[in-house]
Amino acid sequence: MEACIFDLDGTLTDTLESLAYSVKATLLEMGLEEITTDECRRFVGNGARRLMECALEAAGDKTGSRIDEGMEIYGRIFDANCTYHVTPYDGIPQMITRLRAVGLKLAVLSNKPHVQTVKVVREIFGDDIFDCVQGQMEGLKRKPDPEGVYKVLERLHTEKEDCLYIGDSEVDVQTACNAGITCIGAAWGFRSREILADAGAEHIIDMPEELLQYV
Repeated sequence: MEACIFDLDGTLTDTLESLAYSVKATLLEMGLEEITTDECRRFVGNGARRLMECALEAAGDKTGSRIDEGMEIYGRIFDANCTYHVTPYDGIPQMITRLRAVGLKLAVLSNKPHVQTVKVVREIFGDDIFDCVQGQMEGLKRKPDPEGVYKVLERLHTEKEDCLYIGDSEVDVQTACNAGITCIGAAWGFRSREILADAGAEHIIDMPEELLQYV
């Protein structure tokens, strides 16, 4: 292997509190019912708009008529709070150090908006750890479309056969499948081992250090 592409939320970093805080603050400002943190966990993975669509529906906006309003408010609140209580999962910093030590190229590909993806990576890991950081932006199809994977591979100058994709959700498994790249399911994140297996993940690990056996 020459490279690893990582999902961000639920894979490298525990961002659930920042996401739940921003969603709940958005719903409060809109005068809608509060939803639970566990509901937020289930809604994460398909980008900010899908997160808010699900949150608004759960909070009482059954027709989705307020999605544009919700996105404007959520974007403002989340931009100010995207690193709120965000931490790397246990073992992630040590794993990254070892991967870098053996010369692997490292990248992040997230459905989180690009600006906030860069903010979180910079805040938690610094500017010199990852060779490529790519979040969701206009003109780039979100996961599970493979376009983001191909863009990252091009920037890494790496073939898909020489790269692993690591993620914690069924969206990540499908992304890797669509891109024709080997996927490693991260069972410590927002989804269970069972959900990853049902999504078709052939390789699932329970601790970050287990990734080393694949590289």
